Amino acid sequence: MYYLNKSNEILKNNEIYIPGGVVSLNRKSDPNICFVKGKGSRVWDIDGNEYIDYQAGFAAAFLGHNDEQVNEAVKHSLNEDMLLMGAGPTELEGEFAELFCKAVPFAEKIQITTSGSEATYHAIRLARAATERDHVIIIQGGYNGWFNEVAANVISDLKDVGERVSPGEYPYDGLSAGVPDSTKKLVHIVNFNDLESIDFLLTKYPIACIILEPILQNIGIVLPLDGYLQGLRDRADRDGFLLIFDEVKSGFRHAIGGYQSICGIQPDISTFGKAVANGYPLGVIAGKKELMDLFVHPEKSKRVLIAGTFNAHPLNTIAAIATLKKLADPSYDVYNHVDKLGKMMEEGLNNILSPYGIPFYVSRMKSAFCTYFMDHQPKDFHDLAKNNNMNFDKEYRKRLIQKGIFNFPLPVKQGSISYAHTEDDIAETLAKTKIVLQEMIG
Repeated sequence: MYYLNKSNEILKNNEIYIPGGVVSLNRKSDPNICFVKGKGSRVWDIDGNEYIDYQAGFAAAFLGHNDEQVNEAVKHSLNEDMLLMGAGPTELEGEFAELFCKAVPFAEKIQITTSGSEATYHAIRLARAATERDHVIIIQGGYNGWFNEVAANVISDLKDVGERVSPGEYPYDGLSAGVPDSTKKLVHIVNFNDLESIDFLLTKYPIACIILEPILQNIGIVLPLDGYLQGLRDRADRDGFLLIFDEVKSGFRHAIGGYQSICGIQPDISTFGKAVANGYPLGVIAGKKELMDLFVHPEKSKRVLIAGTFNAHPLNTIAAIATLKKLADPSYDVYNHVDKLGKMMEEGLNNILSPYGIPFYVSRMKSAFCTYFMDHQPKDFHDLAKNNNMNFDKEYRKRLIQKGIFNFPLPVKQGSISYAHTEDDIAETLAKTKIVLQEMIG
């Protein structure tokens, strides 16, 4: 029986000492669920309910929860009393850096952080130092972290950002109070797949960089139109700004070389996180040698600071090493396995939804998928906000949770299949999806 008595009690108790009761307010959800265990494709809450999981820590647990090889490597680091002294290099960070650069063809050098937000923060700082410009372009509906320049315009209310404009930009719809107006004036927001607006901004401002997810994966799976990413690359080369791919979500999930290895477009800088260490806290800034070497530029006025006591912490770094080795090992056949399951999910959802006559579109990139309740693949945030049936989407997700199928209960959030999922998991998910739709539509 599905119930959440203890979960709600935990939240109530936490709220006494923690604002909102959770340490990342992006985790707060309706229904409120306190998860206590995860193994493979399954998670369990404190009330004893079991779920097939497609949230995966916002896509981080690509190999599955508590992957055996990754956890054994972490246990080894504990048993060997591995040390982060805070002085000098470590063998682990060098080993990871070499593995990473061999896996991601466009990465010549890297630096390591403890989160994706830190990585994107450093990427923008590098771009400003390299170009000696201050203005930044971000994408409406994208998410690049929590800091001032990018804490804006993910899932905005259209009354706050207005109707679609092109060429043009949208107002800074902040996710947080406390962002200075001076910062907002340096940040320019445009829709995904809109090169005309990029051209418009280039005539008005000295642009240091554009930072974007090459696939918008915080509002489902919104794919780049043909020529869009190449158009950005061409403009960056022509006008001297830097192209930054935020692959914190897409990196290592779609290919061991990141989405950039699939689309064949070389960013100047890219950022990674989440799946790179199968959910252990680690971020990466990767890029061209001449840009990355700004971290050690001999002139103080051109040197970019990077520091962090816990950067390349041994537990996280050895988890990342184990993850990359498993992803690269042909005996595991990770990418073919998850792509096969992704196809099974996509085809199954299409077959189940088609007879009902309601607008829907199943968007997928290999192991990542989203069912939109609109009749076409969205091309940008405005398309999605105007056409997706958000109320139906939310109710659909809630009912699946009650049946033991967990994805984040917020409309248009991505579903993530892990290497630990099986064909039986997908079949059970589809069977329960059919029941939910029968209940909702009849």
